[in-house]
Amino acid sequence: MSNVIKCIIVDDETIAREIIATHLAKIETIEIVKSCSNAIEAFNCINAHSIDLIFLDINMPEISGIAFAKSINKDIKVIFTTAYRDYAVEGFELQAVDYLLKPIAFHRLLKAVNTYFDVYNTNENTENKTDDASQFMFVRSERRMLKVDFNAIVYVESLSDYIKIHLPNETIVTRETISALEAKLPKQQFMRIHRSYIISIKHITAFTNEHITITVKALPISRSYKKEVLKVLERY
Repeated sequence: MSNVIKCIIVDDETIAREIIATHLAKIETIEIVKSCSNAIEAFNCINAHSIDLIFLDINMPEISGIAFAKSINKDIKVIFTTAYRDYAVEGFELQAVDYLLKPIAFHRLLKAVNTYFDVYNTNENTENKTDDASQFMFVRSERRMLKVDFNAIVYVESLSDYIKIHLPNETIVTRETISALEAKLPKQQFMRIHRSYIISIKHITAFTNEHITITVKALPISRSYKKEVLKVLERY
């Protein structure tokens, strides 16, 4: 993939599309492939072009943004845009990069794009890391960059704009989205079980169809993750 991020804007409101396009025009590493007024138009576009990122309105006629996001290739990342705060939970359950409330200010959109770059760059770098170099990560906490060994992480908990990384004897708090942090973790060691939880597979002590117990704490498995979680666990 090139350093230029190819995106599309999907919104049934012309003014909303124009605002996002104006903001994105200020970011040199973003290329707008198409501005779409509905999901059908967007479907045709992603089938004809290689798209990295979608700025996607949720409340659209015929096919909603949520339904559209569920139907596309998971390699295409989504930043939801909407005037309704009520959709935030469902949006993040789909592992959206970010969730922007209208009217969208440039600084807020830029933050969302930077989150995408963090995830993208992490994925690129992970492919090239040696085994020794991929045993830890650095996270910012209380104005310091802390080294966190992957083997020490018990589970990760999301609290709005903050993440709690639970270790055996301490908890590290960092300002980051759970999706961005998830991209830094080795998939063979960790598993997303809920919009708010990522767990270390080796720390599982028991599980049911509804919960996973990590040491002595039971964490819920959400409906949207259940099928994949149980599929993974049944392999052990």
